[in-house]
Amino acid sequence: MEIREATMNDIVELTRLMEHLGYPTTIENMKKRFINIESNPDYKTFLAAYDGKIVGMIGLVKGFYYEMDGFYVRIVALVVDSNYRNQGIGKKLLEEAEMWARKIGANGIGLNSGNRSERINAHNFYKNRGYIEKSIGFAKSII
Repeated sequence: MEIREATMNDIVELTRLMEHLGYPTTIENMKKRFINIESNPDYKTFLAAYDGKIVGMIGLVKGFYYEMDGFYVRIVALVVDSNYRNQGIGKKLLEEAEMWARKIGANGIGLNSGNRSERINAHNFYKNRGYIEKSIGFAKSII
């Protein structure tokens, strides 16, 4: 398995992985999103390749605390192709994210994960890697 940074050449694979995450999109829409993501130095996207095929991704963003000094990294997307789960790919992506967070001097790393029943395995995955439940998330569409 290889972990590497995503590039614009990976748009087709990123689009396919968004579907595995439960967010179908088009190649054109993913391309528009990734142009913004890739051009911002506070974002980082890593891919996992297994036998030459892209099978996972993790998307990260650096953010600043209001309540204390320093900054954190937020995992904004983590997905492994459903045909490749339970093979250590997600663990490797998470380890890469944590290494990047340490490298840039972040104080912490966190994420939000939906409270839908299909996310139970994901929640257990995070807990087994030292992440703790810490808050309740809220969202509202404003368009």
